[in-house]
Amino acid sequence: MNRHFGYSLRRTGAAVLAAGLIAVTPLTVFAATSDSTTETASVIASGLTMSTDYNGLSVQAGDTVSFNLSFTNSGAGEEVSLSASGLPDGFDGYFQGGSHTVTKAYVANGVSSDVVTYTVTIPDDTSDGTYNFTLTAEGDNGTASLPITLNVSEIAVSASTFTADSEEQEGTSGTSFTFSSTLTNNSLESGSYALSADAPTGWQVTFTSSDSKQVSSVDVDAQGSATLTIGVTPATGVEAGEYNIPVYAKNGSDSVELDLKVTITGTYTLDLATEDQTLSFDAKTNKQTAVTLTLTNSGNIDLNNINLTSSAPTDWTVSFSQDTIDTLAAGATQNVTMYVTPSDAAISGDYVLSVTAKSDETSQTSQFRVTVQTQTIWGIVGLVIIAGIVVCLFFVFRKFGRR
Repeated sequence: MNRHFGYSLRRTGAAVLAAGLIAVTPLTVFAATSDSTTETASVIASGLTMSTDYNGLSVQAGDTVSFNLSFTNSGAGEEVSLSASGLPDGFDGYFQGGSHTVTKAYVANGVSSDVVTYTVTIPDDTSDGTYNFTLTAEGDNGTASLPITLNVSEIAVSASTFTADSEEQEGTSGTSFTFSSTLTNNSLESGSYALSADAPTGWQVTFTSSDSKQVSSVDVDAQGSATLTIGVTPATGVEAGEYNIPVYAKNGSDSVELDLKVTITGTYTLDLATEDQTLSFDAKTNKQTAVTLTLTNSGNIDLNNINLTSSAPTDWTVSFSQDTIDTLAAGATQNVTMYVTPSDAAISGDYVLSVTAKSDETSQTSQFRVTVQTQTIWGIVGLVIIAGIVVCLFFVFRKFGRR
């Protein structure tokens, strides 16, 4: 009996060992192959799924955006039908595979990345707001749906903007114009923007930061803005007219433009001086003195109907070789002779003579210092006495000198 029991025990142990080996064998095989099938095992859930990296985007009206679609298939490879539903009015979309528009795609078992691209165009007149639609892939293993959300706004994230409080100003050629502007960085990263302008020849454009320093570039934080003062100085003698000054802010491939406009109006300037550009001359009492006056139109508009008048001391006589000039072109110069005769009662000294040149558009008054030289009667008497003494001495020496 003991022998029989021992035999049975051995048979039972062998059976248990064999069963253990059978049970362990598939686990070992699975363990050996688990590393290579982890990805597949993780996606074998149930049926068909469809995904994209970003199914919610901020866009602008008129934009065209694309979504790369990936699939997972837990069953055998199959053909799926593609469709879009709930597309807002006016939105235009299509599925693309390679270089062709498609309505179906083959999805193999496991993971298939970027199999199809869906492209949608937002109409130019789309109002700001949130728009939703759904992409669908339908096959034998099931149906996959992917909701898409588009947030339409006037300013899309990542697009910088460059604006000014007033983009148009008007003034004369001697005016320096100042524009207050704001540069906004709508991206998710800070950036350094290089500043430049395309101004007409001879014009000057400067950029001043909020700390009153002239700069050629400015750093702007992500989702932040910087204020800039843009100074525009026209070229000397610029003609009247409208001038456009494009201003640029560039950060890598992100470049924005601000279009400024300056209107130069007519500049009426008339200069009046003597030929040597001084405002003084000498004259003698009761004697006419000729002085050459120079009239210069230093503005950028012709001057018409220029009249010359004077304001002189009492009993002085002042006249002009030409007291009216019909037209003096911009930048032109014309000489006129002025005749001045001080009064015979004037004494030696400095006098003020005012001359005014007045046109239909502007006027200019210049004051001249006239230094008058006189010969008094006592001076003449003195000269006569001296002459008489000399003559008397001559006769005295002649008569008594012989003795």
